[in-house]
Amino acid sequence: MKALLLIDIQNGFCPGGNLPVAHGDEIVPVANRLIEDGGYDLIVASQDWHPENHGSFASRHPGKKPFEMGELSGRPQVMWPDHCVQGTPDAEFHPDLDMEAVDYIQQKGENPAVDSYSAFRDNDQAALTGLAGYLRAQRVTELDVCGLATDYCVKFSALDAVEMLPEVKVRFIEDASRGIDPEGVRNAIAEMKAKGVGIVLSKDILAD
Repeated sequence: MKALLLIDIQNGFCPGGNLPVAHGDEIVPVANRLIEDGGYDLIVASQDWHPENHGSFASRHPGKKPFEMGELSGRPQVMWPDHCVQGTPDAEFHPDLDMEAVDYIQQKGENPAVDSYSAFRDNDQAALTGLAGYLRAQRVTELDVCGLATDYCVKFSALDAVEMLPEVKVRFIEDASRGIDPEGVRNAIAEMKAKGVGIVLSKDILAD
């Protein structure tokens, strides 16, 4: 069973959103081609789904500005702009993404006391989303990961997939993803590669 995991391709992370990734919308047509012609048996999408009082929002910390470092539940935390708040247009999937082909949506980031970059578990690694169990139940053996943003949610999702699903072959699709910081993207790719994640381009998959 071959699965595609689309990470947070939402309005909030695309140009015009509250936490835009530069050129984030450019991955949508690539993702759609992968959905249509990538030979996947299963399409899964993760969705950042924060309550409006989420503790990672700079607005919840007087004196803190977005992108400054702060603290959440005793741990270092990047302070983000309010983004992907439940039920708002910012949290919706990009309108051009082929959601009709998506078999399963995994929401994340619902606990206001801890951030959740990975689609598999919260950042403190205490609470699981249930995605690993779902993929295991579907007998997934190959998992390709892409989306927004490479140096945060995509990286942590790919690394957790390797750790939590050791029987699954995990690959990161570079051109179907965009990151926040160029150096962060380079480091993320190196870290994923070191942990056994395959690094591929969409053309490699579409040519199969």
